[in-house]
Amino acid sequence: MKSTKVLGYLPNDAPSLGKTVLLGFQHVVTMFPATILVALLVGFHVNTVLLASGLSTLVALLLSKWKIGTFIPLYYGSSFTYIAATLAITKASYGVVAPDEFIRMAQAGIVVTGLLNITVGVLIKFFGGKQMIDKILPAYVTGPIACTIGIALGFEALKMATGYNIAATPLLSWMLVSMVTLFVTVWCSIKLTKGFIGMIPVLLGALVGYVVSIPFGLVNFSAITSAPVFAAPHITLPLFTGSMSATAIASIAVMAIATIPESTAHLYQISLYVDKLAKRLKREEIHLDKHIGFNLILDGIGDAINGLLGGVAGTNYGENNSLMAITRNYSGISLIAASIIAILMSFSGTLAGIVQSIPTAVSGGLAIYLFGVIGMQGIALMKEKNVDMYDPKVLAIGAVILTVGVGGHIGFPQGFIPVPLLTTIFPNGWPAIATAAVLGIFTNLIFKSTSEKTNEM
Repeated sequence: MKSTKVLGYLPNDAPSLGKTVLLGFQHVVTMFPATILVALLVGFHVNTVLLASGLSTLVALLLSKWKIGTFIPLYYGSSFTYIAATLAITKASYGVVAPDEFIRMAQAGIVVTGLLNITVGVLIKFFGGKQMIDKILPAYVTGPIACTIGIALGFEALKMATGYNIAATPLLSWMLVSMVTLFVTVWCSIKLTKGFIGMIPVLLGALVGYVVSIPFGLVNFSAITSAPVFAAPHITLPLFTGSMSATAIASIAVMAIATIPESTAHLYQISLYVDKLAKRLKREEIHLDKHIGFNLILDGIGDAINGLLGGVAGTNYGENNSLMAITRNYSGISLIAASIIAILMSFSGTLAGIVQSIPTAVSGGLAIYLFGVIGMQGIALMKEKNVDMYDPKVLAIGAVILTVGVGGHIGFPQGFIPVPLLTTIFPNGWPAIATAAVLGIFTNLIFKSTSEKTNEM
């Protein structure tokens, strides 16, 4: 009987140079659509976001290899979780770069987000703080927060998809392009589930939408033709003393409560698949899931790098995790190649021009799908953790988070609830989604405290 050789790369394996470059480029293609879309949505410089993404990934990989002796094979890109909070600071319109002052104030919040992740990681690594985190951030709190983020961003998606408030535009053709983009992306994500092509439904949908946009005159080709071939990324430093810096710190940093469980889940997932491959290769299992705390420290370092350079807040990417599971390529060297490719791309003015030429209608179609998925992932998280949706406590906490977060973000200007307290920190009001998240956490802690006292009696 002919034996079948198991193909695959474990984290410390090094493919040949040619394979490393190809595998690295595949990682870049996988992370590119979401990472760039976030930059366009919040008004950050695309090339700078690419630079920060590549650099944060490179640093995380090198630190993991140096500290624990093995690469933790994760790619760090822009996170959709922080979009609403960042938009409240930058006040950006899609595809239009926000003023440096607004970006720098948002950067202050992103730096503090990194410090918060590092703090939580240290607690877990050295003091066994995982149980404490599970108590403060159970699935019935983080799930509704994720739902709130996705639903609250729905209005932004619809504005882009319909051409809302955009003058002198043939809105029917605009909406046609956005709907074609949406349905092609959804079709690709449902039907093309095998192989590498199954990993890039967003890119495929964007390409089809881009082509369809051309005869309607929605593509700005001058953004490409006028762009220099080489352009250094626009670096800005965080501003901690601006009029909205304190608001940025409070509203952006608190969103880490949603990405901390997400990042931990990604590590568990990748650890499971790596050890499964190790068994098939008859090699020693690695057990990456032992390094939960260190993984969060790396997340925090990545966000600190983003905040210091002018990149958006990020997380390790489930998309790249899925790519690795499909291809059985967990090589840290190939991810290093991906990070270097991203850094090199960040110096391309032509690339920035191509990205800037993508019509808002196309991104609107993508956003309807992607923002909705954020909300659905919150539901999936609660289902995965077997949350009892008939429990009055669960219903109450979810109700508070959803009502305050969604209602406040959509109903009030820039998503700030006009609460006349702490006006030094929140001069424009309290950021709705961050307020909802904190309310949900405190409501849960109050329930826990009272139930524990009742049990003691």
